[in-house]
Amino acid sequence: MDPAHNDLEVIRRLLADLSARVSSIERKLEVQSPGATTPRPHTTPDQKPAAPEPSQPAPVSPSTAAPVPPAITHATPTAPAPPYPLVPKAPGYTPATEANLESRIGSHWLNRIGISAVLIGITYFLKFAFDNNWIGPAGRVTIGLLAGIGVVIWSERFRAKGYQAFSYSLKAVGIGALYLSLWAAFQVYVLIPSSAAFVAMVAVTAATAAMAWAQDAQLLATFAIAGGFVTPMLLSTGENRELALFSYVLLLDVATLALVAFKPWRRLLAMSFIGTLLLYIGWYTRFYSRSQFNLTFAFATSFFAIFAIAPLVAQQPKGEIAVRVSVLEIVAFVNAAVYFFQGYAMIEEIDRTYAAWFALALAAVYIFLSVQIGKQASAPGASQALRYLHLAVALGLITIAIPIRLDAHWITIGWFVESGVLLLVADRIKSDLLNVFALGALVLGVIRLLLFDNFYSTQLIFNMRFMTYAVAIAVLAIVAYYAAQRDDDAGHTVAAAAVIALNLLTLTAISLEIADYYNRLMATIRPAHGRWMRDYYGNAWRTIEIERDFTYSALWMIYGAILMAIGFARRSAFVRWQALVLIAATILKVFIHDVSRLDREYRIISFIVLGALLLAISFVYQRDWLQLSARRRAEEGSRARI
Repeated sequence: MDPAHNDLEVIRRLLADLSARVSSIERKLEVQSPGATTPRPHTTPDQKPAAPEPSQPAPVSPSTAAPVPPAITHATPTAPAPPYPLVPKAPGYTPATEANLESRIGSHWLNRIGISAVLIGITYFLKFAFDNNWIGPAGRVTIGLLAGIGVVIWSERFRAKGYQAFSYSLKAVGIGALYLSLWAAFQVYVLIPSSAAFVAMVAVTAATAAMAWAQDAQLLATFAIAGGFVTPMLLSTGENRELALFSYVLLLDVATLALVAFKPWRRLLAMSFIGTLLLYIGWYTRFYSRSQFNLTFAFATSFFAIFAIAPLVAQQPKGEIAVRVSVLEIVAFVNAAVYFFQGYAMIEEIDRTYAAWFALALAAVYIFLSVQIGKQASAPGASQALRYLHLAVALGLITIAIPIRLDAHWITIGWFVESGVLLLVADRIKSDLLNVFALGALVLGVIRLLLFDNFYSTQLIFNMRFMTYAVAIAVLAIVAYYAAQRDDDAGHTVAAAAVIALNLLTLTAISLEIADYYNRLMATIRPAHGRWMRDYYGNAWRTIEIERDFTYSALWMIYGAILMAIGFARRSAFVRWQALVLIAATILKVFIHDVSRLDREYRIISFIVLGALLLAISFVYQRDWLQLSARRRAEEGSRARI
């Protein structure tokens, strides 16, 4: 028989055996091959299906049998060796990383470099042609305009094929060529008047904005805004045209506001604000005078209003919320600061009182905006951040308005009153931000009271200084009360600091009144001629100083005793420790200062009163009225059990 025929028979036998084994495994696992069904023999209801017989290989005669091949074993295939040695990659490297980098280099970087190279080459060619007068001024401008329009139209073919990045790059080149050609036609060659150049540039800006809207492309909108704000700079003649300039800028800002109201392009607000600010500052530093106040202030208010309401109308973007929100926050804060300082500089020249009312009115506007932003349901986190920012701006303006409108100690009182009002409102609406601003106003008031305010009073107690201190003490008492109601550590810390500051201010206020009283007594002593008269008045002067020092010691002892009594009554270790510190200071004063300065009578009284006070306090502690020893034993027992 033919050997080829024998090989074929062996292959058939192997296939038949393999099929039988697979069928047996499928029946045991009750799994069928995908796309195939296992045939079932025909049976009657009374019969059971017969078990399928295993397929037997066809008998082969010994004479025709071929040698049986060795058993087939399952071996794991070995990967072929790479044609080049493996190179270790950096951590985080993947083939996708290399592909993305390669794609970015090829599609973006080479694209921009290529466009720049083409533009540089064309520029050199045109310069060479212009230098040799091959092309006249009109031809040069025409070439620039046609080239710009042609590049923009050509870019649409690439956008239709999906090459958007390349298309936008070409559009940037074409739009830039149009602006530069119109600028050259007006400024360099004087071929057209400024009005025609302005209308043409506005048309380019409008066309770019229309393309951005139609293609939903924020990048094109950026080109439009940039070109719109560059137009006045390109067409500037150095003349003062405030009405035309700011009317045009106002129109651009309104268009930007409309764009962000319908498109989530909030970064355009930053561009528009920067452009408006640059043009305004450039005009103001060169042309503004007081006679132009009404028109200039009206335009400044209009610009402020546009960017102030932008957070209310700007569309919420999907994704990258943190970046977009930060743009709104920055624009809102800088807009408030720029408008306030600009308005204050203009109004303060007319009347300082009007400047204070301007700050208060602006604060009211930001309180209103804060309420309106808080009502927005979309993006709660973003709304809350902007709301608190507007509220902070309003409170800052109120704080600034106080020293603008008031003078001397009335500024301090105004800050204290502001702090108290903010504390009451913060407790009512449960706002930690208002608490922070209340404490800030309180700190400003205390610093000004202690370091800057100078008081001149003609009577004791009932004077402006004592009244100012009384207001500060009352506000500190409110701070301590509301802070003590809180359960957190920050609240307890603020309450403790407020109580300490309250006691220090109280001692300072009373000490100043004592100093005033004795200073007036000293003022009644006139210098006199003659040794006898000088000795007499000198002894009188020393007597007054001794009485004053004794009064200070008595004040400290009495105040320390009152604090200790309050500490015992309220079972407050914090208050008792303050009393102990004050009594310790009194002890030092009596033993160091009073011994050397006071007369014998005052020295005796000081030591007796101080000793009696110390004995009384010691007796209270020894009687253990507060059961401090029981508490100590309980704490030691608990530590021992631990």
